[in-house]
Amino acid sequence: MLATAESCTGGMIAAACTDLAGSSQWFERGFVTYSNAAKSELLGVDAALIEQHGAVSEVVARAMAFGAVRQSRAQVSVAVTGVAGPSGGSAQKPVGTVWFGFSVDGQLTSETRRFEGDRAAVRQATVDHALRRLLELLPA
Repeated sequence: MLATAESCTGGMIAAACTDLAGSSQWFERGFVTYSNAAKSELLGVDAALIEQHGAVSEVVARAMAFGAVRQSRAQVSVAVTGVAGPSGGSAQKPVGTVWFGFSVDGQLTSETRRFEGDRAAVRQATVDHALRRLLELLPA
């Protein structure tokens, strides 16, 4: 079973999953944790991690992925947190920066990508990458 934890995509990954007929067999739930408070309240992400590293960071993406499994009946999760734009970027985290967290059968992995384009393009590229990478991480 899969759970999603989404910030910058606002539920688009869950929507892409549930667009597929039969997804009730493998999709458990989605968490839309757009605000920092939601990340803490719904996923158990330590507010100190967000304060210290920022919401768009590896440690927060990993904590989101871990929390999505812990707060659900899923064995697998994908989490995304990023800067979709057009504002909100910085020199360290420019617009298009997205951190991904994956939990597959208790193993946490993470990675970052930077996508080009407007807000819609960044969000769609995030969804596409999250699902493609998740499929690669799943055992055969």
